Amino acid sequence: MPIDENAVPPYPVRDLLAQPFAERLRLVCKTWAYQVYATPFPVYAGYWLKYLLFYAGGWAFFCSFTPGMGSPLAIGSWAFTAIAFQKAVLWSLCYESLGFGCSSGPMTGRIWPPFGGFLHFLRPGTTKLPFFPGLPVFGGIRRTWLDVALYAATQVCLLRALLAPEISPEMLLPLVILLPLLGITDKTLFLAARGEHYYVALVCLAVASAGDLWLSACKVLWVAIWFWAATSKLNHHFPSVIAVMLTNSPFVPIWLRKRLFRGYPDDLRPSRVAAGMAHMGTLTEYTFPFVLLLSDGGLVTAGALVVMLGFHSFIAGNMPSGMPVEWNIMMVFGGFFLFGHHPEVSVLALGAMPLLVLFLFVCLVAVPLYGNLFPAQVSFLNAMRYYAGNWAYSVWLFRGDSARKLDTLVKAAGLMRDQFEKALPDEEAVDSAMMMMPAMRFLHLEGRVLHEAVPHAVDDIEQYDWMEGEILAGIVLGWNFGDGHLHDLQLLNAIQEQCGFEPGELRVVMVESQPLFGASMAWTVADAASGVLKRGETRIADVRDFQPWPTGRHAEAFRSNPNA
Repeated sequence: MPIDENAVPPYPVRDLLAQPFAERLRLVCKTWAYQVYATPFPVYAGYWLKYLLFYAGGWAFFCSFTPGMGSPLAIGSWAFTAIAFQKAVLWSLCYESLGFGCSSGPMTGRIWPPFGGFLHFLRPGTTKLPFFPGLPVFGGIRRTWLDVALYAATQVCLLRALLAPEISPEMLLPLVILLPLLGITDKTLFLAARGEHYYVALVCLAVASAGDLWLSACKVLWVAIWFWAATSKLNHHFPSVIAVMLTNSPFVPIWLRKRLFRGYPDDLRPSRVAAGMAHMGTLTEYTFPFVLLLSDGGLVTAGALVVMLGFHSFIAGNMPSGMPVEWNIMMVFGGFFLFGHHPEVSVLALGAMPLLVLFLFVCLVAVPLYGNLFPAQVSFLNAMRYYAGNWAYSVWLFRGDSARKLDTLVKAAGLMRDQFEKALPDEEAVDSAMMMMPAMRFLHLEGRVLHEAVPHAVDDIEQYDWMEGEILAGIVLGWNFGDGHLHDLQLLNAIQEQCGFEPGELRVVMVESQPLFGASMAWTVADAASGVLKRGETRIADVRDFQPWPTGRHAEAFRSNPNA
């Protein structure tokens, strides 16, 4: 039955399911924009207890093994010592690689178990993505006992260093070797450890331990992260990120939620308010790092640190997609330690170690620059193209109940619907939660590319279950954090080899991010059994005026496409 246009969301789930896809998506997007408590407060509180008790508490626990540090509760007396910073780097690396960080909890599609990580990485037979497919020993698609042993050895080495009274280069060098090796066995592991940040810091601690050189190197690392993160926001995508993020926050009032869109409820493109906030955020992220780098302490440094704290607190406090809150905490702590407590340390001192300078240039200049210009070749994490709304992503479309074939895979978690059924009270609540996932994708500007791409994948969208590649990667690979390269053709081929989908049962739409200075996003449609069916490009300028949901000819194409 038709839904009353004047009715206030949320709408009856049965009525929503009865609507054609385009109309259903319009109403769900309207619901997302209106919702009063997008994230239930218990979920929000649970995350912050995790940050304070487990992340911060774990760091304090490991710091207590250093003699003379005092009580873990007397944090002000030891938090900004050198050993505390070093253990913060190691604990962050350990915490993320175990799966407790940015890939945990319901906000990342993990209901039960609430994390993957070690539950997956210590289990032989789970699916993996080798950096060099087909490579002898390490190039298979299923995790072997050797893969498990290397991962376990890495965690043991991390634990050894965390429990040590002092950290020596000899403790860190095995990790310098093991982490890239893990990335060769399964590229997911290097990304899960946030290698673009913590591995680079680890190398700095291992090879520049003498004097203050490691401080200089880490200063360069922190500034590079801020610089490239700001650079990644130089696009038309970021305003939609602001609109989606703030409407997912429990602290943003309804009147502000509506002002984030051009004309709620009929026009859900990001408004000038959202665009202004996006531009101000980009300018802020460009400015304070260079003030910190060039200032020598005093009021100027203090002011820049306050701005930096406010910047990261705004992000962390508004429930960003993927929940990289621990990373934001580490960036804040590192900012205060490196620039607030050691303003006298100059980055020019790195001239004494030319090989380290070369390493930093490759990791912090060459790789991010190449990854921004040619995003299809580099993970968005290694390219430092953080939270800017311009990600590679994919949509997996399963005909009928064919997704049940994924049950044959060795994995630590069930399908998303199975997880929701364990946590939500009834079938209507499950259906409502499942419908919200495509809404979030389409509300981002990059999602408008699907208006053109999806009709090339299926002839009747109503016959297919929609699954975000991000969610699927979390289930099948044990980790997910926005990198569409983890659920591209390589993963599709690995799943097909194990599950054997029939032609037409599984279609995947893969969308690549927009290159820096580029004008379009490339997309690929593939069938699990038949391979690539269609490739194309969509100009961003052509979709900026689209509503999130398909309209006109695009809506008709979603209903029926005889050419698919």
